Amino acid sequence: MATIKIVTDSSVQLTPEEVEKYNITVIPLSVMIDGTVYIDGKTITRPRFVELMNQSTALPKTSQPPIGEFIELFDQLGADGSQVIALHMTDAISGTVNTARQAANLSKSDVTVIDTRETDRGMAFQVLRAAQLAQSGADKETILSSLDRVRNSTKLYLAVMTLDNIVKGGRVSRVTGLISNILNMKVIFEMIDGELNVRTKGRGTKTVNNFMRDLIADLASKPNIKSIGISHVAANDVMEKFRADIHAALPNVPLLIHDTSPIIATYAGMGAFAIMYYTED
Repeated sequence: MATIKIVTDSSVQLTPEEVEKYNITVIPLSVMIDGTVYIDGKTITRPRFVELMNQSTALPKTSQPPIGEFIELFDQLGADGSQVIALHMTDAISGTVNTARQAANLSKSDVTVIDTRETDRGMAFQVLRAAQLAQSGADKETILSSLDRVRNSTKLYLAVMTLDNIVKGGRVSRVTGLISNILNMKVIFEMIDGELNVRTKGRGTKTVNNFMRDLIADLASKPNIKSIGISHVAANDVMEKFRADIHAALPNVPLLIHDTSPIIATYAGMGAFAIMYYTED
């Protein structure tokens, strides 16, 4: 039966139940650690990746799926006449979306590729909206228009405890990296149009705690928070405190806290976390 099918990549933060309920296809990215290639979500789990990353002699190397895998997937999904909408992480982090675009041009299927300008749960907000609308029978134009609204109302903040990985990986400028030499420097980035920009920085965890306190207070004052996600790199104890604080301030807002993907963990580094939310009028 022809319909609209939704594809995303494994940097997304979705629960297995969401993937199954909304029939979302997740194409896995890969990561190489000390010469061994692992497939995200298939040959390595997120907790195991963190263990291996800590033991590795060099920064892990991440890569997007080969163009041939994209073409094969798009052809398969569209073989029954279905349209495909593929939503991928911002091209500032990965070349995945550009590979998907090349594959879409070569596929026999009708494929629309979207740069979400987000990643992780911030990207999931768009993926879920697209999948929900597709299940309800909405046409492609309606879905794309709705995605614009979700994207424009999404906020992503990334707290980095050490800048070593994010600088080595080239995801922020070398000038920004100079502050990594300052003892115990913590940095909060904000995703703005797909790019990570420094929001605030300071010594010690007080910087992060103050930012989160102010952010949660601000969220509590907004009447239209639709959903919140927090993803992290081996920061379980800290996340439990934030979970309690958010539930106390916004008891009726859905909150998902989970390990981030190997792709994001590679560049964010140990102890990092991102908080993402979107609003809806």
